[in-house]
Amino acid sequence: MALTEKHNHLIKEKSPYLQQHAHNPVDWYPWGSEAFEEAKRRDVPVFLSIGYSTCHWCHVMERESFEDEATAEALNAAFVCVKVDREERPDLDAVYMSACQMLTGGGGWPLTIVMTPEKEPFWAGTYLPRTNQRGMLGLRELISRLSSLWRSDRFRLVSDAVSMVEALSQMPAAANPATLSETTLSEAYRQLSSTYDEKNSGFGDAPKFPSPHHLMFLLRYHRRTRNPDAIKMVEETLDAMMRGGIHDQIGGGFHRYSTDALWLVPHFEKMLYNQATLLLAYTEAYQATGEPMYASVARDIVDYTLRNLTSPEGAFYSAEDADSEGEEGKFYNWTLEELMQELDEEEASIAIQAYGVTERGNIREKPGANVLHDAASNNETTRGSLDPTQQREKLQTIKNKLLRARSRRIKPFLDDKILTDWNGLMIAALSEAGAVLGEESYVKAAEKAADFILKRLYEDELLHRYRLGESAIPAFLDDYAYLTWGLIELYEATFDADYLGVAKRLTNDALRHLWDLDFGGFRISRSTEVPLPIMMETYDGAKPSGNSVMAMNLLRLGSFFESSLGAKAEQLFKMLAPLVDANPVAYTYLLCALDYSIGPSYEVVVAGDPAFDDTLRLLDILRRSYTPNKVLMLKNPSLDDLLGYTSAMSSIDGKPTIYICRDRVCRMPITDVEEAIRSLGVE
Repeated sequence: MALTEKHNHLIKEKSPYLQQHAHNPVDWYPWGSEAFEEAKRRDVPVFLSIGYSTCHWCHVMERESFEDEATAEALNAAFVCVKVDREERPDLDAVYMSACQMLTGGGGWPLTIVMTPEKEPFWAGTYLPRTNQRGMLGLRELISRLSSLWRSDRFRLVSDAVSMVEALSQMPAAANPATLSETTLSEAYRQLSSTYDEKNSGFGDAPKFPSPHHLMFLLRYHRRTRNPDAIKMVEETLDAMMRGGIHDQIGGGFHRYSTDALWLVPHFEKMLYNQATLLLAYTEAYQATGEPMYASVARDIVDYTLRNLTSPEGAFYSAEDADSEGEEGKFYNWTLEELMQELDEEEASIAIQAYGVTERGNIREKPGANVLHDAASNNETTRGSLDPTQQREKLQTIKNKLLRARSRRIKPFLDDKILTDWNGLMIAALSEAGAVLGEESYVKAAEKAADFILKRLYEDELLHRYRLGESAIPAFLDDYAYLTWGLIELYEATFDADYLGVAKRLTNDALRHLWDLDFGGFRISRSTEVPLPIMMETYDGAKPSGNSVMAMNLLRLGSFFESSLGAKAEQLFKMLAPLVDANPVAYTYLLCALDYSIGPSYEVVVAGDPAFDDTLRLLDILRRSYTPNKVLMLKNPSLDDLLGYTSAMSSIDGKPTIYICRDRVCRMPITDVEEAIRSLGVE
């Protein structure tokens, strides 16, 4: 396609992020053979820029440099320029991020790579200002410097690139053998305790990420050890986040992370995966503690997701941007004057105290702007003459008014691509929340999303992305892992055995396509597009890694089906043991799987008519109880066909009957609900 004044080579791409750059004066190409053939033809390096649609600093670099005619002209003259959406191509992001980390010791987005036409990197960085600023290299200077070196000292650049590829291609030296055990769980707990912020809750200092898998691990650790400090860290962190500015007090849902240690001023984008993982954490905390506020926050997350991030077909969009009108957080922040314009005098007085609003504001860089937060939870003075019920009703009226007023503002950009992995994660969270909270509508929403993914993105093979009618990009590990997780949870919420059968088929597909026969473990993808090795991501970062999730999936499917799947999880533990042993706290979701593997774990089959109240009550109790290391089944003909062994199980004397196997040792059937609950170790 010829370049025109109106657009570049990205114009036909479906990615919202690539579309944002389709009208830049930079002659961007999408990743593909055309770009690299052009670089070879022109004998110039490739300038690779990787980002995502809701990335604040990606927007800044675009405004400063990629929309600037002179900078674009220099880029076009010196390089062939390639844009990649990291959410569409997590494999490329992982490969070139590893190169950046090796070259610079750090990383982030936008990720900037300069490489040979053979895709070998020789320079890496992140955000660059247009010109040199306060000791930071500017993009203009980089272009000039690398362009000159390419002409005068290409041999050194290419040699550096080849050395980089060789270094990244070498498998790490064999680490000291290690075995994962209960001691590993205790060491992870110790590390979390040592980084716990006793004053503000959460782990470490600013910036502060929610890290829900840390909390899910601590819930399991508390169940195993009854260590009171484990549950204390969970409760205090969940409480601080739900009160903080990271939680959208008006519109619901959570922003991506807090820029400060107080959970007050967030980085304002809202990601689907954050909603899903936090929904799981609050739901499990409600199961474990019975605290009603955690159920309330879980419902708040679901309300936001169904309102703002759900497509007409029922699948889930990816994210809402941090920026609107070129300013981060403008959509969400309030000045005192803006608040008083929308509320009557009594309401304004309550809101000012409830949400901590001041004329000065609470964002250092934006005088007068306030991030609303729950400043009234422990403040008796805000209640005035209102009793608690009246206070709640009045605050709900205020929220509704402010939400309506906010809806009239220019909204942040919505990234409406549908990703299989993130949808799988939300399907898992909605299914669990629906089952635990007794919210059938949540389960229906999960079913609708799952049916969309299975229809549009899983025909002959699983695909990664859907947008504007196009399903594309072969699936990555996270797609298999998260969708399988979602379908297992959806089975336990619906007892539709078809979902369980598809979960097993997806897992076998992942084993066939992505399992590394030499070293064990799953690779990100089976792509051969780059000369660098396709990475095996193992640590649990902003969300659990595909390998961690697959370990849990294999154990649970092994409980449903046969032990050979569980044996694969044990191979994963063995492969990852040296890494986990060196830094357990980086693998907290994998340690949730290890907790399951150590046991006790349970297979629970209920034989009873689901139309009877007694059966429904029994299932409700089993779902609400915090027993994370169990699989729950309801005997029916489709399950009997799928599993076989349940066909011999039947109800006794017409009563709902529970069959419990602990660590693959089965007990006599039980008809007493309280006895069954005690058998599962639930107090």
